[in-house]
Amino acid sequence: MKYAKYHGLGNDYLVIRPDDFDGELESKQAQLICHRNYGVGSDGILLGPLHSDTCNFRLRILNPDGSEAEKSGNGLRIFSRFLYDQGLVHENSFTIETLGGNVVCQVRDGGKTVTVEMGKVSFLSTKIPVTGKEREVLQEHIDVLNTTFEYCAATVGNPHCVILCEHPTPKLARQYGPLIETDSRFPHRINVQFLKVLDRQNIQIEIWERGAGYTLASGSSSTASAAVAYRLGLCDPAITVHMPGGELAIRFSHDFAAVMTGPVTRVCQGVIEPEMFMG
Repeated sequence: MKYAKYHGLGNDYLVIRPDDFDGELESKQAQLICHRNYGVGSDGILLGPLHSDTCNFRLRILNPDGSEAEKSGNGLRIFSRFLYDQGLVHENSFTIETLGGNVVCQVRDGGKTVTVEMGKVSFLSTKIPVTGKEREVLQEHIDVLNTTFEYCAATVGNPHCVILCEHPTPKLARQYGPLIETDSRFPHRINVQFLKVLDRQNIQIEIWERGAGYTLASGSSSTASAAVAYRLGLCDPAITVHMPGGELAIRFSHDFAAVMTGPVTRVCQGVIEPEMFMG
């Protein structure tokens, strides 16, 4: 099984082509491949390119726990760079189908930068989803470990819970993230971000990713967090998102259609030995 490894601001993925192995990639195999001690190690697997009836390419995204993600901003940038490196695309726009919707991508700077049109962000409870009556989920409250947080929820094709706070830290994300991820009000589980607004053009976030855990950076988390800051009137439509892994640029139209731009780094390529799956 061949793979190529890339990272987007420290959020690392393995790209595996379906043609490079026999059969289906099962959940247990994905967990082992992503394991940082017993496997190659990554924040997820990008399986593709696959055939699409609606786009140039189709992509499946597998989390380290073996579950399948609807969409990943960093994953889409990485997959776009992989397609570019394979000579399948050039520096012109192309489309990718995901479970979380179709996106338009463009590779720039010889592959080092990728722009992704992430689609429209929605705050509607029925689309995210969040239990209860249909509403925009804005500035509601959630109690976790005797602490009350103010949160907003959004979807960019995958679900996000954005916690507004003054001091986002890795410890905060690790302590409360897994409990919020699995809260019963979020029937599909949820990605969690702890957000601080720095000024009208800048925000800072810490991330707990559904199915992956604490993460240095996330494109969809950046998009959702920036959308919340914009929706609440705390930021302008062009926002730089600061994360432990680095920065992403997010820009919104008046109807919350989001465009994300950020870097991609190629790390290595290799072959996974059959022996790894025999332990």
